[in-house]
Amino acid sequence: MSVPQPLREAVIPELPNYYRGKVRENYDLPDGRRIIIATDRLSAFDRAIASIPYKGQVLTQTARFWFEQTGDICPNHVLEYPDPNVVVGRRLEILPVEMVVRGYLAGTTGTSVLTLYKQGKRDMYGARFPDGMRDNQVLPRAIITPTSKAFDGGHDEPLSADEIVKSGLLSQSQWDEVAAYALALFARGQAMARERGLILADTKYEFGIDKDGRILLADEIHTPDSSRYWFAASYGERFEAGDKPESFDKDFVRNWVAARCDPYKEAIPEIPAALIEETSQVYIRAFETITGSSFESPADGEEPLQRIRRNLAKYF
Repeated sequence: MSVPQPLREAVIPELPNYYRGKVRENYDLPDGRRIIIATDRLSAFDRAIASIPYKGQVLTQTARFWFEQTGDICPNHVLEYPDPNVVVGRRLEILPVEMVVRGYLAGTTGTSVLTLYKQGKRDMYGARFPDGMRDNQVLPRAIITPTSKAFDGGHDEPLSADEIVKSGLLSQSQWDEVAAYALALFARGQAMARERGLILADTKYEFGIDKDGRILLADEIHTPDSSRYWFAASYGERFEAGDKPESFDKDFVRNWVAARCDPYKEAIPEIPAALIEETSQVYIRAFETITGSSFESPADGEEPLQRIRRNLAKYF
């Protein structure tokens, strides 16, 4: 498979109400639909540091697989897929709480259960953790570790269900609904991942409210960027040895950059093409392993933006 030019941006002047996200271009149509185009931008260190060919298509099509496999559990925002990189969905008012579900004592962020556990905390997110647990150990049951950017200047803050309701971020009925959805989606995801030789260790969900007041699943679901997948075959041996579980290692570019500069303050050095291509292949492998389907690259010779413009012409 020849590697094409990546889709660095998808600015289409004929479409209305443009909003640029870190990796997605968004357009709001007057009738309440939203066009979301996944570019190939790789975001890290609070900026886009590279563009990875096929990344946007992999994320869009992986999310499509899971939206279709979980529609019986929870309604979602999807209306149609006019292009491999594009989803057209209902425009939602996104709820201010991100639902992170964890099945293992893992994570690297300040709000992850592993980070907090190593700081000596044992009561977290409404659950009691016993002493003596090890990195990446399975939890007795999956738990929700919600966060919100509504406080502290936009940084993720760990919250309990009681705090979420008492602060007015969600009503009790909203919390009950999204919590039930999140746990059911995670259970389905873990079961299906197991059939593919994978462990779905944790993931995040975003929900929103449509114009009729319904809560819908938004954004993406169970993609390599929103979820932590491990390979089941090697998990036990690596856990006993105290080694990190084997996963889809997409961090080649991040690690290469971080080893050569302060990416928060300095210019990003030119990233080798071989490293970009290797990361692209990891994304493709992730799609094929997670979904059990072969990755289908678009026709050669047509630039991604040209193809997207053609497929979205009916919206102009």
